[in-house]
Amino acid sequence: MAVKNKIKVLIVEDEPAQLELLSYNLKSEGYEIICADNGEEGCLLAQEENPELIILDWMLPKLSGIEVCRQLKRKKETREIPIMMLTARGEEADKVRGLDIGADDYIVKPYSVAELLARARALVRRANPAASGNVVEYGDIYFDAEKIKLTRGGKAIKLGPTEFRLFSIFIGRPGRVWSRDQLLERVWEHDLDIDYRTVDVHIGRLRKALRQDGKPDPIRTVRSAGYSLDYES
Repeated sequence: MAVKNKIKVLIVEDEPAQLELLSYNLKSEGYEIICADNGEEGCLLAQEENPELIILDWMLPKLSGIEVCRQLKRKKETREIPIMMLTARGEEADKVRGLDIGADDYIVKPYSVAELLARARALVRRANPAASGNVVEYGDIYFDAEKIKLTRGGKAIKLGPTEFRLFSIFIGRPGRVWSRDQLLERVWEHDLDIDYRTVDVHIGRLRKALRQDGKPDPIRTVRSAGYSLDYES
C-alpha cells in the first residue's frame, strides 16, 4: 500500500529557455510541473493548484515576482507554500528585500542546476515532511509514510489505501483547508466515476478510524470550503 502523491511545483518564469530547463530537470526528479509565464497567471495558479513549492522569477510581465510573493504570503490559503526566488539580481539589498517580503530561498542566475534541485528538495522537506517520506508528529498523531505506519496516542490505526492517501495529504499541511476538487485531484486523479459523495464517504471512514477510544475528531469540516486536519490534542 504505497502513497503515490506526486509533489507539485509551480514555475513562474517568462524566459522560455529557463522555463524549459527548469521543467525538464524538475520532471526528471519526479515532480509534477505547472507553468506560468507572467505574474498574474502565477498568482492564480498558486491559489487554484496548491503546489508544494513555487519557483518564482523576479522580473515578470503583468506582475513582478516580488509582488506575486507579497500577495501569496498575505493570503491564508497560500502563505505556507515555500517560494524560491530566481533572479539575475545578485545585490545584497535585493536579496534582503526578497527575503523580507516572505521568500523562503533566493538563487541568482546563472545557477547550478544541482544546487537548485537540492534547495528545492530542502524546501519541500521542511514545509511538507509527509510528502518527502519523513516522519510527522502532530499532536498525539504519529505518521510514517515510508513504513506506512500511523498511530494515535501510541495505538496503531489501520486505514484502507484510499484513507491512507487522504491522511497523507492532510498531515502534510495541518490546518490547510482542502476542497473536494483538490482531494479528487490528489487522491483519485479526477476519475470520472468518482464524485463528491465518494470523497465524503472516505472522509467519514477516516474520521471513524481516527476517533478510536473516544478521541476527538481531528478532521474539521469548513462549510462551503472543504476539510482540514486541525485540532488540539
